[in-house]
Amino acid sequence: MRAIEAGGDPGPAWHLFEQSGFLDALVPEHAGGAGLELADAAPLLALLGGHAVPLPVGDTMIARALIVLADRVPPPGPIVLAAGAGPTPFAGVAQHALVVAGCSIAQVSVDAVVPVDAHLTGRLVAGATVATFSAGRDSLRPISAVLRALLIAGAVARVLDMTVDYANQRSQFGKPIGKLQAVQQQLAVLAEQSVAARIAAQIGCRNGLAPSSIDAAIAKHGASVAAVEATAIAHAVHGAIGISEEFDLQLLTRALHCWRLADGAESYWAAILGFGRAASECGSIDLLR
Repeated sequence: MRAIEAGGDPGPAWHLFEQSGFLDALVPEHAGGAGLELADAAPLLALLGGHAVPLPVGDTMIARALIVLADRVPPPGPIVLAAGAGPTPFAGVAQHALVVAGCSIAQVSVDAVVPVDAHLTGRLVAGATVATFSAGRDSLRPISAVLRALLIAGAVARVLDMTVDYANQRSQFGKPIGKLQAVQQQLAVLAEQSVAARIAAQIGCRNGLAPSSIDAAIAKHGASVAAVEATAIAHAVHGAIGISEEFDLQLLTRALHCWRLADGAESYWAAILGFGRAASECGSIDLLR
């Protein structure tokens, strides 16, 4: 992870994922994939988040399925979902991207000099349009948001485990700090946020690769709120060691904030939920305008 973040070659790690077959887990069986539903693959996507895998494995799984469903052949190599809201995670190690072009989703090549987690705007080489997967200029954003929610859920669960372990091992005043009531209360809130993130992400998966804007909003808003709470509590319990480069916690908490901001932060999706409520009362509203 650290080597790839520092600009090292992601090829060997990516090759292992290609060999695993996971990249085609969501591709229909008739096209050579496993034919899993998004909800079935959700634990795997969350596991990627729990290990802060610095490669667009989840993006590529979804992108390859979308491309096959459009009767096209997926390109080799890592693919990112660039929905256009905030930085694009894993942009620095991607070879291709799916972007929204009008009412279509376009497959484009990514400039090799894109920095990690950069905005992809202005750094794409025009490619062939893949297909129109769903109407609307933001048709890629809901599924991208659900993916980030799943990654967040996995990372928050891992942060919880790390924080509980640390609290039980770190002693102060002759006993583990995990025995202190104030710390126990913080750990309880962290556990609560972990469950909330998981449930929110699961809601986003219930309509597969075409989630509604409301389901995506529930997933991303809930997970993003949990990410903020979880990172704050984890670093408070760990103290200064949590931000040190050699300690793994900062790898997860930095990833959490990246995924929280990608594809719309909690405030963006809170507005979508508000518009959705207004639409139910006042008629149709363009939720993603």
